Amino acid sequence: MKKLFFFLITILSVASLQGQKNSLTRNLKMYESTWDKIINQGQIDKINSKNFDPNVVLVSSPENIVGIEGFKAYYQNYLTGFSAISFTIIDAFGQGDKIVKHWNFKGKHTGDFFGIPATGKSVDVSGTTLVKMKKGKIAQEQDFMDNLAFFTQLGLLSDPGNLSIIDGLYKAFATGDIPAVLGVLDQNIVWNEAEGNKYAAGNPYIGPNAVLEGVFARLGAEHEYFKVKDIQLHEMSANKVLATLRYDAKWKDGGSYDAQAAHFWTLKDGKIVAFQQYVNTKLLAETE
Repeated sequence: MKKLFFFLITILSVASLQGQKNSLTRNLKMYESTWDKIINQGQIDKINSKNFDPNVVLVSSPENIVGIEGFKAYYQNYLTGFSAISFTIIDAFGQGDKIVKHWNFKGKHTGDFFGIPATGKSVDVSGTTLVKMKKGKIAQEQDFMDNLAFFTQLGLLSDPGNLSIIDGLYKAFATGDIPAVLGVLDQNIVWNEAEGNKYAAGNPYIGPNAVLEGVFARLGAEHEYFKVKDIQLHEMSANKVLATLRYDAKWKDGGSYDAQAAHFWTLKDGKIVAFQQYVNTKLLAETE
C-alpha cells in the first residue's frame, strides 16, 4: 500500500512539474510574440485584455502605471518618439509565473518622446525586465536600464567623462605633447579661432591636420613661449564643456601678453568634434 502511495505521489509530482514547464513555455512564447508585435511592428493595440491582465501594473517612479489604457499610453511614447526601431529580446527565462527578460532597444529619436522634442539622435540601450504572469496574461512589469546612458545618447545629458578628456588635453598641451592633443580630436573636427585673431583667417579648420598646421605649428613658430593658465572647466549640457583660462605668451618679434580667453568644446563618443575660441584679440594684435 505504501509503495502504491509513493508511486502515485511521484506520478502527480512529475505531472505537476511537467504542467508548470508547459505553462512557462506557453507564457514565454506568448510574451515574446506580443512585445515583438507591439514594438517592432508598431501594433500598440496588442496591449489589450487578451494579452494583458485588466489591472496590469508597470512598476515605475514616482508612481506606478496601472491598467491597460495607461500601459498603452506609456508605450505609445516609444512608437511616437522613435523611428527605425529594433527591439530584441536577447534572452527570456523564468520559473512558475515569473519571467526575466534581457532586451536591447535601438531607434532614432525623430518624434515627441514624453514631451521631449526630437533630437535626431540614435540610441542603443539594453536592460532587464521582471515580469509576472497571471492566467497566461501579462500582469506586472518592472524595467531596469541605464537611464544615464539613455539620456546621454539622446544628447540631453553630458557624458561624465567629458571633463577628464578636456583636462587631459590641457595637461598634454602644457607638456608639449601635441600628438596626445591631436589624438582626442575627431577626424572631422570643426575648429574656429576667435574673429579678429590672426589665425581666424583659416576658419574653420577641418580635421586634426588642419588644426596642427594652421594653429599649433604657427603658435610654436611665432612665439617664444605660449602657455595656458588659470584653467577652470565648466560642464555644460549636450556634451559641451566651457573652459575659462588665460594665455601667458610672448611673440618672437613682439611683446608679451596675459590675455583672458574662453574655449567652448563639443564632444561626441569620447572625441572632440567642435571648438570655438573667444579671446581679447585687441590685446593680441597690440602686442604682436
